[in-house]
Amino acid sequence: MVDLPLQVRANDFERQWADIRDEALAAVDRVGRSGWLVLGEEVRLFEQELAGWWGVQHAVGVASGLDAIEIALRAAGLERGAKVLTTPLTAFATTLAIVRAGATPVWCDVDATGGLDMEQADAALQADPAIAAVVPVHLYGHPLDPEALEDLTRRHGVSLIEDCAQSAGAERAGRPTGMAGAAAATSLYPTKNLGALGDGGVVLTDDPALAERARRLRDYGQRSRYEHAEIGLNSRLDELQAAILRSAQLPRLDGWLKRRSEIASEYLGALDECELRPIAAAGGSAHHLFPIEVTAADPGAVADELRRRGVGVGRHYPFVCPDQEAVAGIGEPLGALPVARRIAARELSLPIHPYLGDDEVQAVIQACLEACR
Repeated sequence: MVDLPLQVRANDFERQWADIRDEALAAVDRVGRSGWLVLGEEVRLFEQELAGWWGVQHAVGVASGLDAIEIALRAAGLERGAKVLTTPLTAFATTLAIVRAGATPVWCDVDATGGLDMEQADAALQADPAIAAVVPVHLYGHPLDPEALEDLTRRHGVSLIEDCAQSAGAERAGRPTGMAGAAAATSLYPTKNLGALGDGGVVLTDDPALAERARRLRDYGQRSRYEHAEIGLNSRLDELQAAILRSAQLPRLDGWLKRRSEIASEYLGALDECELRPIAAAGGSAHHLFPIEVTAADPGAVADELRRRGVGVGRHYPFVCPDQEAVAGIGEPLGALPVARRIAARELSLPIHPYLGDDEVQAVIQACLEACR
């Protein structure tokens, strides 16, 4: 039995607050004293600094990662009634954004890393010319191949909107995620690698016209004040969140990513012969999650045993999107989706937040090894 004096949490926002408190409170005071609370200088500066960190020309702050995907699709010119190829193994927000944009999701199976299976995606696009866009997800923070994405969408003449909600800091072939297509969307949900003290999202793009339309769509579709050019949303990133992100969190992001990578290396080295098999990345993962696949035992029983030993284990994602009641009769799954269903049924996530201590990492490893016996 592992003797854990404290629960090893999946996330530890108390420790994070203790670290960022001074800068966060100063940011709140700065916004309060400014007298400007919505779409002001703090949002503009955060967008500018995040774009520079990510390596894109434009970042457009919105209210959530879900909104970021919908706005990116619409800003890229997706027409209502179109089909969009995507993954069944992801947070439901990805599918929901496609439906809210007026399109029909077409779910393609994934590969062993949990990312969109490129060969099957190619076959799907070849078979159905009505598919107008692709929304792949860099799941768990594992980066998809940017050259393969570019080739896929270029050959079939479809738009590419990358879901980077989990992949801030990931790269492959020397390139960050989110730069292979027309635009990308990321999330600022508190659990993300760059998480706000609330909700938020960002549209990322090198296209100035797409960025300008995204800004219009987030603000009621206004071209200028009280002049509404199209049906938009109320999806504005708050000044408070932008100020805290810019002052307290973005400056720490590289250090947080380094710590996530260190923890992942410890797990990978220790669990290489365990029946709790890491779902490894091809490329430099951002390690938003550390997913393992339970290869022999019952995943629910293993999860219960790890929790009994003090490990805050999670499940991502136990239901594939086309099985959700909300989309009954909506969308097209391509076949039985066997890999996505297997991972959904057998995946567990180990704690990997950047405030984990070395002793806690070793305690997680020991609990996993003992749960395998």
